[in-house]
Amino acid sequence: MTATDPGLHGSHTAHGTCHHDCPDSCGWQVTVTDGVAVQLRGNPAHPYSAGELCPKVNRFLDRVYSPDRITTPLRRVGAKGEGRFEPIGWDEALAEIAARFGEIVATDGPGAILPFISAGNQSALAMLFPERFWNRLGAIELTGALCGAVAGAGTASTLGSGRALDPTELRHSKLILLWGTNTRLTNRHLWPTIEAARADGAQVVVIDPVRTITADSADWFVQPLPGTDVALALAMMHVLVRDRLVDTEWVQAHTIGFDELAAHVAEWTPERAAATCGVPVADIERLANLYGTIRPVAIRTLIGAEHHEHGAMFFRAISCLPALVGAWRDRGGGYARSVGVWSEALVDGLRLMRPALRPAPRRELPMVRLAEVLDPAFTPPVRALFVIGGNPLVVVPNAEGVRRGLERADLFTVVHEQFLTDTARYADLVLPATTQIESLDVVPAWGHLWLGWNEPAIAPVGEAVSNSELHRRLARAMGFTEPELHADDEAILREAMPDVDLDELRRTGWVRAPYPEDGRPYPDGGFPTPSGKVELLSARLAAQGHPALPTHLAARESLGGDPELAARFPFALLTPKQHTRFLNSSYSQLPKHGPLEDGPYVEMVAADADRLGVIDGQCVVVHNDRAELELPVRISTRLRPGVVAIPWGWWGRHHPDGRTANALTNDTITDWGGGVSYSDTLVAIRPR
Repeated sequence: MTATDPGLHGSHTAHGTCHHDCPDSCGWQVTVTDGVAVQLRGNPAHPYSAGELCPKVNRFLDRVYSPDRITTPLRRVGAKGEGRFEPIGWDEALAEIAARFGEIVATDGPGAILPFISAGNQSALAMLFPERFWNRLGAIELTGALCGAVAGAGTASTLGSGRALDPTELRHSKLILLWGTNTRLTNRHLWPTIEAARADGAQVVVIDPVRTITADSADWFVQPLPGTDVALALAMMHVLVRDRLVDTEWVQAHTIGFDELAAHVAEWTPERAAATCGVPVADIERLANLYGTIRPVAIRTLIGAEHHEHGAMFFRAISCLPALVGAWRDRGGGYARSVGVWSEALVDGLRLMRPALRPAPRRELPMVRLAEVLDPAFTPPVRALFVIGGNPLVVVPNAEGVRRGLERADLFTVVHEQFLTDTARYADLVLPATTQIESLDVVPAWGHLWLGWNEPAIAPVGEAVSNSELHRRLARAMGFTEPELHADDEAILREAMPDVDLDELRRTGWVRAPYPEDGRPYPDGGFPTPSGKVELLSARLAAQGHPALPTHLAARESLGGDPELAARFPFALLTPKQHTRFLNSSYSQLPKHGPLEDGPYVEMVAADADRLGVIDGQCVVVHNDRAELELPVRISTRLRPGVVAIPWGWWGRHHPDGRTANALTNDTITDWGGGVSYSDTLVAIRPR
């Protein structure tokens, strides 16, 4: 939109889609008067969100028009981390980036330049089109992900792909296990579907190490110790086999490895599992019996449980359960996780990213080990960091290691941002980014099947540019002439979505990803594994050095892992999302969002506080070998003894000592899928 567009005169309404890294991807409407957005509200016609927005997005215009928003390129004039900058022009900023990149390429090669692209905007253009530029440059490629990849990889090891049940099909279920997901908080628009199923007689069971608001709303809450869910699943399998609750006909037709699995779980009695996961034997027996006798039965999970050293094994194990009881036969039966993989039929990611632009294979480094990658001793060294759509100093594990890397005088850091985040304070250059209501894009959802259109409602505020426009400017500054680096947004989308009528999508606002009309993704088998069946026994995993059968393995940094480590650090630390007005590290600094959350703090049960000799509100030091944090205590009944929690997402400025929850967290890479072991973190606590 330009100054001559009709949208800057009179009033109009623009239809868009929320871009946040959230499963709900809500539809919204923006009312604009004389070029200014005056109202943003939910679109009542949206087929999933139906007009409701969360407390964060209800105040989205506070973000757009915040006086703290970055609206011009900035150059650092103070020390790294001090947050002192001066405004400069785009031409000057781009010239400096091109010159520095040119020097680095000449001396160290493009493999010394690290783009850190995260999911601050999960729209297709915003996340994927930038890869064209980085492919052409030949920069480092980050592998793995902070969230999502492990769940998909674990599921695929059993089912052959990440494709599973559409969660809205839970409307037809009679037993719903919400396993490791806080639906009412992090997937709020699915809750009415679950309540509708309950009204028709469904039972809802929540399995989670934290008593969440979802657990409080369930028919039954089961609370295993962190990282022990696979033991619970194996005991459920034991009972299913022992009590002949297995759907033998379906298992014989559509699985491989049942006999081996049955022999394997014979050792996992409810008594053994109870000793491991802390769930009473009677509860394990009851849970397995419910699962084996009620139909349709469904398991719903998201990404929380993947944040363990053996996170992929969790998804591997629970995706075996539906096969044992033939749950895939039934509408409303099976296993539901992210459905973003279904959108691959609509948006061709490879066409957006253009890997053929690479002059040579890119150097690969793990996303979750950013602290190690930025360490001065890392070889060969990283000389430049370019952050897009993320705030790694808050969201990446081992955050104090990340901070030490950002402090390096020889690291050239550029951040594309809307606000001066903790990470941006360490940048040499900060470039102004548009918000979602200022840019054109499409948004694939991972909590429902509807891909949404996003129409820009207003012109970019100040000199802000979208992710796609930024990378067109970078390509020009670097002298890259390939036409695909300079294509406009609409042309890029038409190319990447050849089977979608883009004009119709723009008019209607959404299109549904292909999914079986009867609601059953695998009613008659046809799983995309090499065998065409559910692989209860996986030769592929065995060939990669993993157990062929679902196996409980204790993480080293867990209460059931290394005894010496657990003796030094006797508390298991969780860092859950338990706030309603900010998401990850977004919104927490805005005056009408963060203060309403009353944090941060360290949460523990009264018995642990008594043993430590501390009381509610008292400041303590939470520490391990990575860092220490000073926080007030909050006495809680939501946790088990030996487990503490610090809500994550708060910026350093909100913490008494400037360090965040992820200063403490474990950056061990998961078993497979390239994820991170946030929730396998041990700490000690002492009064301040």
